Amino acid sequence: MSRRLLRGFWPAAGTAEDPRAKGVIRRHHILPKVYQGWIPRAAREAKIEKRVTSHVLRHSFATHLLESGTDLCRLQEYMGHSNLETTRIYLHVNTDKTVKSPLDSL
Repeated sequence: MSRRLLRGFWPAAGTAEDPRAKGVIRRHHILPKVYQGWIPRAAREAKIEKRVTSHVLRHSFATHLLESGTDLCRLQEYMGHSNLETTRIYLHVNTDKTVKSPLDSL
C-alpha cells in the first residue's frame, strides 16, 4: 500500500477545484497537520498515557504486519521505503506469534 493510496483514508470534508485540472471539482485528502492533531486528542480521550503520533502508529502498523508474517519486501512496499535497509529496522521487534493486534478482536 503506497503513501498515495493511504491518503484516500483521510478524505477532506468538502470538495475543491483541482489546481491541476481547471474546472474539475474533486474531494482531496486532508492535510497531515489536521489528522496529526486528531491522533493525540484521541489518545487522551482513550486515556493512553504514552505519547501517540502518526509516526508511532506507522511503526505499530509495520510491527504488527511483521509479527503476522508479512514478507519484508512486501512491508517495504507498504511503507514506501526505497531502500530495504530502512525496512530492516523493524526486524529488531519481538516476532512472538502469540502477540495479537487489538484489531484482531474486532
